[in-house]
Amino acid sequence: MSPDASLADLSPAAREHRSRLLEGMAQAVAAKGYAQTSIADIVREAAVSRRTFYEHFSTKEECLIALYEAASREALKVLADAVDPAQPWRAQVERAVTAYFDCLAQNPVLLRTLFVEILGLGLPGLAARRRVNDEIATFIRGTLHAGPAGDVAQPPVLSRALALTVVGGINELVLEAVEQGREADLRALVAPATQLVYAVAAAATR
Repeated sequence: MSPDASLADLSPAAREHRSRLLEGMAQAVAAKGYAQTSIADIVREAAVSRRTFYEHFSTKEECLIALYEAASREALKVLADAVDPAQPWRAQVERAVTAYFDCLAQNPVLLRTLFVEILGLGLPGLAARRRVNDEIATFIRGTLHAGPAGDVAQPPVLSRALALTVVGGINELVLEAVEQGREADLRALVAPATQLVYAVAAAATR
């Protein structure tokens, strides 16, 4: 089964198995790194059979990409849920960025998958990363709301290129934090990340 297969088409048992495989992949990668992780490691952590693995994925690469995309969707949901149209747009940005970093910090296993291990897949990993970055950029462009009545500051209209600039900059901040072992202190990134958004917004209004 392709990692892009619709979960709605799976039976409850199959969805559970897939979820366990993704969690098994996350745990195995956290323990050994992606390069040293085998399918045997994944199914052992997931407590399912090798046959079950191949019912969902053709390779461990497909499994990692599926984990990456599932974790990215969850992070994007956190961003969306944090947006409050009743707040001034700058406050919306700070609130959403804070929620995003808190979500990442709560699960360092998935954090490493999202920002480090996916880079080891070469072109397939880069393609998956590009899809996710495009989704986040689209979110940024489509969900900045004007603030309440009387708020003189208005949100900018960002081009796709500028939105991707924001996404890329924030990704690099997080990647550096992971490389330096600062996963538990991602809130320190809120200030530079929001400053980046505001700077790009200022460029968009010129």
